[in-house]
Amino acid sequence: MIGGTEIISNTVLLALCYVYIIAMIFISIKIGDRLPATLRRKFLHIMIGNFVFIIPFFTLTIFPLNFPFFVAFPFVVITFLVTPASPLKLTSKISGLSDITISGHEYGLLFYAISYTILAFFYSATPYIIIAGILPMSFGDAAASLVGQKIGHHKISIRTNKSFEGSAAMFLTTLISVTFTLFGFSYLWSFSLTALFLSSLVVALLATALEALTPKGLDNLTVPLICALVFLVLVRGL
Repeated sequence: MIGGTEIISNTVLLALCYVYIIAMIFISIKIGDRLPATLRRKFLHIMIGNFVFIIPFFTLTIFPLNFPFFVAFPFVVITFLVTPASPLKLTSKISGLSDITISGHEYGLLFYAISYTILAFFYSATPYIIIAGILPMSFGDAAASLVGQKIGHHKISIRTNKSFEGSAAMFLTTLISVTFTLFGFSYLWSFSLTALFLSSLVVALLATALEALTPKGLDNLTVPLICALVFLVLVRGL
């Protein structure tokens, strides 16, 4: 039975998450004079990805009291309003966020928010699935982009302009972030460490391939959703 204290504690945590979202968007806009839009977009990717460290602390995760879902969904609305598809045409009013959005694919952040929201809706009660889906996109993709731009001299000539160096950074960062994060929360879940590592390894390989081959910002959908589903299958089967 759900008590009033539990609802209050989850509501307070939800409110803190909203404050965090607003703060990260504000910071990413304000650092515009110091960093290019591409770096600010990756900064926002990582900061929003950090929600996976908070989700395990929500105790109400079943609809209609699916608090992690209500954390993620407003970010869909915000990112949609700064895309060309927005009916309200607010890009001139929040041009800083619009600049961040169009620095990559103009719908990339929106796709990322949609992926987060879908995973939060279905898997809030098993947050390790969300972790396996989001960290490859937040930390792994950011590492791939930064390393690829800096030292990505050997290109992968398969439909996209990705580099071997960037893909290597994607693989290693994904493997490390997913493995250590899930290990840190392992006291909450019953799967074995062997299953955790092997599943993380497969997810890292898969995320790297998807990031390298998926065009036009769609990796913000393919990487989180496919990696989450594959991890779900693997960790329950090993």
